[in-house]
Amino acid sequence: MTANAHERFPLTAAVLAGGRSVRMGVDKTLLNVDGEPLVARVVRVVDGVCSQTVVVTNRPDALADAALPDSVFVITDEVAYQGPLGGLASAMAVADHEWVLAVAADMPHLEPQVIDALWAAREGFDAVMPFSDKGPEPLLALYRVEACLPAAREVLATGRRRLVAILPTLRVAELPVESLRSVDPELRSLVNVNTPADLAEARESAETQTSPSERDHHREPVRMEIVEVATRRPRGMPSERAVTIYLNDVEVATTQATPHDLEELAVGFLVAEGLLGDREALISVDVDTKRGFVWVTSSEEVPEDLVYRTRYLTSGCGKGVTFSSVGHARGLAHVTGTITVTADDLYSLVGEMARAAVLYRDTGGMHACGLALDGKLQLVREDVGRHNALDKLLGRAWLDRIDVGEAVLISTGRISYEMAVKAAKAAIPVVASRSAVTDLAAEIGADLGITLVGYARGGKITVYTHPERVLAGEGNL
Repeated sequence: MTANAHERFPLTAAVLAGGRSVRMGVDKTLLNVDGEPLVARVVRVVDGVCSQTVVVTNRPDALADAALPDSVFVITDEVAYQGPLGGLASAMAVADHEWVLAVAADMPHLEPQVIDALWAAREGFDAVMPFSDKGPEPLLALYRVEACLPAAREVLATGRRRLVAILPTLRVAELPVESLRSVDPELRSLVNVNTPADLAEARESAETQTSPSERDHHREPVRMEIVEVATRRPRGMPSERAVTIYLNDVEVATTQATPHDLEELAVGFLVAEGLLGDREALISVDVDTKRGFVWVTSSEEVPEDLVYRTRYLTSGCGKGVTFSSVGHARGLAHVTGTITVTADDLYSLVGEMARAAVLYRDTGGMHACGLALDGKLQLVREDVGRHNALDKLLGRAWLDRIDVGEAVLISTGRISYEMAVKAAKAAIPVVASRSAVTDLAAEIGADLGITLVGYARGGKITVYTHPERVLAGEGNL
């Protein structure tokens, strides 16, 4: 059965409009796209498919100018700012129907036929949602109230607020996004508006869908000039996105990062900043890859002054963020690892890591960090920023309870002061790079007992600090 103007599904639409819009800076749901507020565009589509439409918001007064239909219910979250899961639970609590459609209020190109496809796949399941190579799309999905409302409340009671946290307890119908191309060829229904750039793109895209006679004026087409024709297979492009890290629902930092291994990135960053220390206290890590959010929940308390701490923009790629000043760094504990390595071993490890860095080979614009234990390269992580690659590496080691006190850290990028500080906080005794070591990093390395090695290439290495850990002679690798 397909919904039309005279026939709606017995389905409650939950339009989730309660977010903080942290990356937009203003309430994005009220921003206009093609002369219509984002939330009103979404409501118009779902209201034509679903028998009941509920808008969940923490700012009901702000929706007064959105010109929503009188039939639409506007409710507030049962508990304010509990994220999409809290909004969905609030909507399920008042739903008239067995099934609820969760949809974000910032999806300007939602196609009703996509809702049809979700509805058709519901039999025998508790939830139905598109799946892509980035994972599930829980903010355009169906949820069966009887199974999902108790699961949502149970998860929220633990302090978690990610929709995907309820999925392990449910029977989930995974709808490949490619199967939706028959009704939405460009998969525009899955597009969200999170940033000003997203908004500009959505407005331009909406305009191109309008006939010239409906526009106020005609734009001249952008003139393109071919400056180069590739004679071989072009490389991929390095990927970076804004990633915001939360600890116990407190926003900690936003960094530009390659959207892979974000769980490790967030944990590694928090460990390096001293905000996570007790592995047993970690409760959960919830990742929204599509929107670039990571929520870390721990029984360790967030420092009261966290929101007032100075965020130092470092010299790292991608505007690395650290809360450590140079003065604070000099007060860290002395690194006491007794590991020794040969120059040949270090040179071999740098080469082995380079061979394992698949994203670097594909794009030519990535950094990699590797962790060697007992002379063997154990972990490699990559990112557009070298500090992010290191955070991912340290995060993985911390999650897996790997002792790095006798490890060797290898990096493709220069070792600047924040890289040395991260190594010091992790108590890693040897750090080597095929690139440079900055003077400030060398000062910190000398003060804190870290062996810093640079320019490990061309068959040579340069040892800057604590050379006693680097032995002459042939290596074992």
